[in-house]
Amino acid sequence: MAPEKEMTVREAGKKGGETVKQRYGPEFYSRIGKKGGETVAEQRGREFYAEIGKKGGEALKAKHGREFYAEIGRRGGETVKERHGQEYYSRIGKKGGRARKHTEKS
Repeated sequence: MAPEKEMTVREAGKKGGETVKQRYGPEFYSRIGKKGGETVAEQRGREFYAEIGKKGGEALKAKHGREFYAEIGRRGGETVKERHGQEYYSRIGKKGGRARKHTEKS
């Protein structure tokens, strides 16, 4: 009989995560993530998320360059067009124009 190899912390975490997912379903992680995010927002303020988002964006730009953002934006636009059709952009553009006119009058 071969000796059993010890599990790494990473392997144990993954195994535990899979067990939780099987027991409670994948939605469980969404629910606890949302609760955690709300708690952090209450404790640190919503500005905290803006700050860490900005830091993350700067780190990505430093790592991948500006072209990275152009590429993911292009891919995202193509995906939206595939899902919603070409006329989607026209509809949201008109909605945005009406909303802007409304706020300028106020």
